[in-house]
Amino acid sequence: MLRHYFFSDDLDELEKVENELEQEGFTEPQIHVLSENDTGVENHHLHEVAAVLKQDVVHSTELGAVIGIIGACAVLLVTYFLNWHQSEAGWVPFIFLAIITLGFCTWEGGFIGIQQPNVNFKPFQEMLHNGKHILFIDVKPDQELALAAVMKTHPNVCASGLGESSPNWVIRAQDNFKSFMKTMP
Repeated sequence: MLRHYFFSDDLDELEKVENELEQEGFTEPQIHVLSENDTGVENHHLHEVAAVLKQDVVHSTELGAVIGIIGACAVLLVTYFLNWHQSEAGWVPFIFLAIITLGFCTWEGGFIGIQQPNVNFKPFQEMLHNGKHILFIDVKPDQELALAAVMKTHPNVCASGLGESSPNWVIRAQDNFKSFMKTMP
């Protein structure tokens, strides 16, 4: 799958695009609108980006976890090479310290990420600050022609680039969950 980015300053136009895409077989998890005007996006019934995904929480937490693993390994290696584990306390306090190091670094990474925009959306920050709205669509290879046909009829929605999409299994899982929730009483 490939993610297509488009931008526009007209939420009415984006609502039309989204409706046409859904008529062509695109599902809700494939279509998102990123905007600083959350109220406008909600009023136009557009699929907005979740607040947590607007920030760099996931990426920074993963980075913090990697740093934490390195730190935990360093604690255990220093303990081993300096023979601290041969004391009466043994390995227990050092394993505990390694776990705390991993947890702290992971938490701190997420905390830092909450304060920064998502790395995937950084190229669009200027447009967002200027009142533009970013439409991104995760497209399967067999949907490329349908996307092109819909976008031809909306010249005010401009292409803004390509990127890596959500994994196909994630989109399928979201579709299945939504379908399950509709069928349940």
